[in-house]
Formats: sequence, structure tokens, C-alpha cells
Amino acid sequence: MGARLTIGEFSRITHLSIRTLRRYHEQGILVPAEVDPATNHRYYTPAQVRSALTIKRFRELDLPLADLRRFLEAGATGRNEEGHSTAQQIVVAHLRRLEDRLGRTQRAVEALREILDPRAERAVSLEVLPAQSVFAVTLDVPPGAGLSWYDSAMRDLDAATVGRPVLPPGGRYQHTLFTEGHGRATVHLPAEAPLPAEAPETVRELRLPRRTAAVATHRGPHDDLDLTYAAIGSFTAQHGLRARDLVEETYLVGPRDTDEPDRWRTLVAWLITPSDQGDASRDREPFGPSERFQERTSGRTRE
Repeated sequence: MGARLTIGEFSRITHLSIRTLRRYHEQGILVPAEVDPATNHRYYTPAQVRSALTIKRFRELDLPLADLRRFLEAGATGRNEEGHSTAQQIVVAHLRRLEDRLGRTQRAVEALREILDPRAERAVSLEVLPAQSVFAVTLDVPPGAGLSWYDSAMRDLDAATVGRPVLPPGGRYQHTLFTEGHGRATVHLPAEAPLPAEAPETVRELRLPRRTAAVATHRGPHDDLDLTYAAIGSFTAQHGLRARDLVEETYLVGPRDTDEPDRWRTLVAWLITPSDQGDASRDREPFGPSERFQERTSGRTRE
């Protein structure tokens, strides 16, 4: 068998505690080379040091036990091509998860700094949005649906607008979609031409009416989109405005345009119920002319 190490010696070499080594043995991820049947003493070999340190690092990086077992079974030393490929896939997938988690943590820290900074304030304005013709897909999003419904709607809209200029997509959503995880949604693309006969059955022509909204441009990833919503909601409450049960988002620059989230720009418009005096008083400055909205949505790359 060659050189053998007691559990204490192996612990000193690997800096894994004796308690941890016993746990790894019980979990079946680092089994001693020999266990004395009379004393139950565990013995390891120098060849197991590399495996022990590999397991230690993976556990420090929170690799799930199931994935760790698959990695060890695959043969991290690459004894055969298939085993090496499987081991590599496990490592790459976990590193990607760690990078995603790190990105979310960094963005959460940035958002918290903004929240705790009393001087930080996101710009919100009251504007009148012009009427707009769009191709639209409307659906009731059930609880727990994720975002597959949006991807499906966009595929149908893309099929209906093949060969036409691509303008920023957008959507109208009930507030319950965000507060309760379900509600009515309308995903749309600007389009003036008649709906082609070969368009998917889910797509229809829709005319968005002229409407008043509290508007803000969200910059960057959507992780802190709630801060923009909070700024708009606070603006609405502070000015005594009555919010409708609809919010609009226009994706001026988004995942369809770039894989760099820091470049994303999302126009958020919280629709407002007109006052008893009608919309006429809302159409003038300082609330902002509709041309401002048209300018922003006419070209994605301006932001």
C-alpha cells in the first residue's frame, strides 16, 4: 500500500480539520484509503492530498454536494476524454453561477449606497405621451410563469414585423404583475403599416391613446428597477396624482441590442388618471411636451 497517514497527519497536511475529514468520509466524497476494522482508525495516502485540497476549494466556493460527487466520479485528472469533459462542464457551470452571484452582489451594494444617500434622487417628470400605433400581443400572465411569456410574445411580434424597421419594443402591464406575480400584459412593437396576413394569430393591431404619465429613464441592468419605480411612485404621491393600474415600459436599449447591461436604457411610464379639469392643463409645461417622448423612442442609441 505504501506510505499511509493517520487522520491527524492528513489533517495537518491539508489544513482540513479532523471533524471535517470525518464528515467528508460520511458523505462519501473523501473516503480514507484504509479503515482499521478493529479500531475504526482512518488512514489516508499522499495521493489523496490533491483530492482533499480540490474538495476544500470547491466547498469554499459553495459547489453543491451533488455536483461535487459528479465531478469526483468524472475523474478530475482526465483519465478519459469523456470524464474530463464532464468535469470541465461542472466547473464552468459553477464558475458562471459564481460570476452571476458576484454581479448581483455588486449591483445590490450599489443600490444600497444609493438608497442610503439622502442626496440621491432619480429624475421624474410628468409628461403627455402621444398616441401610437403598435402591433401587440395581450395575455393574462399566470402566477409563477417566469419571463417565458415575454419571450414568446416577442417571437410572435418579430414574425409579424419581418423586413420592417425595428423600433424599441415595449409593454403595458398591470401593477399586480409586479406586486403579486400575475396580471394582464400587453407586449408591443411600434408599427404603422397594416398587420400582414401571415402574422401569428396572437398579434393584433392596437392604437395606444394619448395619455398622461409620470416618466423616468432607468439606466443599466434591471436588478434595481424597483428604485426607479419607487421614485416614480413617490413623485406621484407627493404631487397628489392618481395612478392608474397600468405601467408602461419602453426598452430603448436592452438585451436584444447589447449584452452589456450597463448600456441598457428603459423608459418607465406610470400612467396617471386625468384630473377633473381634463388633459388640457397637463399638456403644457412644466409637465413636458409629447415631443420629448417621441425623440427618446425614435432612436435607441441616443441614450
